[in-house]
Amino acid sequence: MAVQSIEAPAGVRDDALPGYAVAAIREDGRWRCVRLTAEALVDLDTAITELRELRSQGAVLGLLDVDDEFFVLLRPTPGGVSLMVSDAVAALDYDVAADVLDLLRIELPADEDALDDPWPEGDLTILADLGLPADELEVLANEFELWPDEQLAAIGRRCGFAAELAEVVDAR
Repeated sequence: MAVQSIEAPAGVRDDALPGYAVAAIREDGRWRCVRLTAEALVDLDTAITELRELRSQGAVLGLLDVDDEFFVLLRPTPGGVSLMVSDAVAALDYDVAADVLDLLRIELPADEDALDDPWPEGDLTILADLGLPADELEVLANEFELWPDEQLAAIGRRCGFAAELAEVVDAR
């Protein structure tokens, strides 16, 4: 089910964008999940800032289900942020996906035929230390018959925070 994105006028945020933004935090061997603001779905800087403000000794991971079209994974690192978008082609219609590609310094191909099939882009090793190797994340991101929330739920199961993620997502 493809939903056409409607761009908000310049300078206006569309905070009603379907989907969710959640942070998964691992401390003392336990996971907890918290909701990020709706603006994190449309503004990558907001998502990054909110994740950095969570300050944790353990892993902090951002999961964005954007408009039920694609997902973004974010993970603050000491030198910046690791990023992964499940569909690089989404950058044509969604600012947050375009911002991910900008930070990764990746340009979409000029050949429009190359944009027919979506592909994941970014740090596919972003979850390797949490139990999801790069090759498995790539396979999951390429499961186009799954909705982004189903893909993120599978990521949560594989990394050990499925119940915590479901509790936050189901509470919306």
